[in-house]
Amino acid sequence: MARIPKQDANALRPQTGEILIGAAVLAISCVISYWLITHILANTYSISRDDDLLGGMWAVAATIFVCRYSHAESVRAALSRMAATSVSFALCLIYLLIFPFHVGGMAVLIGIGAVIVTITGRSDDTITTGITIAVVMVVAALSPHAAWRQPILRLFDTAVGVSVGVVAAWVGSNLMRVSKLIGRTTPVLSEQRKES
Repeated sequence: MARIPKQDANALRPQTGEILIGAAVLAISCVISYWLITHILANTYSISRDDDLLGGMWAVAATIFVCRYSHAESVRAALSRMAATSVSFALCLIYLLIFPFHVGGMAVLIGIGAVIVTITGRSDDTITTGITIAVVMVVAALSPHAAWRQPILRLFDTAVGVSVGVVAAWVGSNLMRVSKLIGRTTPVLSEQRKES
């Protein structure tokens, strides 16, 4: 029987440079998301300073959710996040146009959201849909005046955060590719110098 070679566990782990690049890209992209929402949106449309800060946090959470090591993974995560947020947005908006916050209403929306994403073949989005509904509804309870605006604002915050996360993942994966190329060429240059 042929022996199957073991893969080196270290070869599968990201190298220190990749880890640092990924962390820096994530941190910088979170600052960008936060700044875009708390400054651009706040200057365009602001309910309150607290709501602006909440929007910044919401965009940062979306960026963290989406920003992955590869661009393809980030695009898949972005589609998942936007699908879950869209379902949550629609359910919360309809509810808050008719009723004020109630914990029973929130529970019903979470259940309906779970059914919708499962029926549409996106059962992996159940958790994100439920969390999004819970946060939007509780924020609506904290700001009951025109609570119906909350789903709209959170959808916008999510779209900004997701967009920044996808772009950041693309930048990060290209930086890592360049980093690997530089790492590979350095020993070759050293050997060429020795031969000279």
